[in-house]
Amino acid sequence: MPTRDDAVTLFERRRRAWLAGDVDAYLALWADDMEFRSPVHREPVDRRGFEELVRASLAAARPLAFDFTHVAVAGDAVLAEWRIAIERRGGQRVEWWGMSVAELREGRIRRWREYWNPADVIANT
Repeated sequence: MPTRDDAVTLFERRRRAWLAGDVDAYLALWADDMEFRSPVHREPVDRRGFEELVRASLAAARPLAFDFTHVAVAGDAVLAEWRIAIERRGGQRVEWWGMSVAELREGRIRRWREYWNPADVIANT
């Protein structure tokens, strides 16, 4: 089971890679058999689909902020509250808050499920 320090260290590496737009470093934090879910991805997204999603996201917007405000470990689950800000390629800033539940395995993210309000993102398009 991960410690809080393990989780914070991994999340900080994730934050730095995303803000730098370093897709390879970002994807290296995810297990080969990873699964991702979000309010707009109700079915699990596998590694190939997730890579496509990350690349498309970075092509459409420049990351501005990715802050984890709370991180807690409960057994093998890591719970986090976070805030993201991006700048769409047209110059519009979009910011939203979310929560996630992650399962870590051998220092990598095996499962990630996040919760946020799609209207917060869509209203700003």
